[in-house]
Amino acid sequence: MNNEVIISCAVTGSGDTAKKHPELPITPKQIADAAIEAAKEGAAIAHMHVREPDGKPSRKLEYYKEVADRIRSSDTDVVINFTTGMGGDFEVGEGKDPLNPIGPNTDMVHALDRLEHVEELLPEICTLDCGSLNFGDTNMLFVHTPIQLRAAAKKMQDLGVKPEMEAFEMGHLWFANQLYKEGLVDGPPMYQICLGIPWGSPADTSSMKVMADMIPSEGIWAGFGIGRHQMPMAAQAVILGGNVRVGLEDNLYLKKGVLASNGQLVEKAARIVDDLGAKILNPEEVREKLKLKKHF
Repeated sequence: MNNEVIISCAVTGSGDTAKKHPELPITPKQIADAAIEAAKEGAAIAHMHVREPDGKPSRKLEYYKEVADRIRSSDTDVVINFTTGMGGDFEVGEGKDPLNPIGPNTDMVHALDRLEHVEELLPEICTLDCGSLNFGDTNMLFVHTPIQLRAAAKKMQDLGVKPEMEAFEMGHLWFANQLYKEGLVDGPPMYQICLGIPWGSPADTSSMKVMADMIPSEGIWAGFGIGRHQMPMAAQAVILGGNVRVGLEDNLYLKKGVLASNGQLVEKAARIVDDLGAKILNPEEVREKLKLKKHF
């Protein structure tokens, strides 16, 4: 069991959830406010995407800058963790030639272009999705190749930004370990075990344990399950020696039929951690544990 737990809050994500939750954070102000709310309830790390005014996902630097500025100028401390996942979406076309035309939801940019906001704003952490994945029962793929991943990891290392290596299945975790072995990720390596997204690994104890067992002893990991699995997987992560991620990116409900806020999800997770007898780490303790570089 982990007796010193880091709670992360993923406050909005990039999924098609704006229509499902009337108070999902969308504007930069709402996203920053949600991160601050989560921090006040016990989250040491806020993981953030940005969105367009209509709720669709975005990569715009100005949105990220406003989020970072608002958090950094507030009187609430929280470690900023920006996504770098946007720009790797490929939708196979329906015709005889799957590349002509490709699906309209395709959004592919160079791996290093996904890091523009990271290079400009220097968050303490950014995500690194460590492989490709069939994403649900559609023609959508998330694409991240070994060559792209090595280039992105090296850029993050040069910038002094800690990659949170996200693994949706065992092959991703295998490659994350390879990046660390090759010296492209500084220690201690940081991992996120992402469970329940079709068609990665399911959100259950066996999947979490087998993936956690692949992580080197000096590695620091967290795990989450989506939807109704969020809180059971939070408890399971602590019991297996890991840390916790909750938030509206992964789950919209406090309980069946009751929509949640990020603060409420963090408060519930913190109560679980406390009931298990573990200490919840604050942002400064997390910076020391993860050896983060605070640029601002």
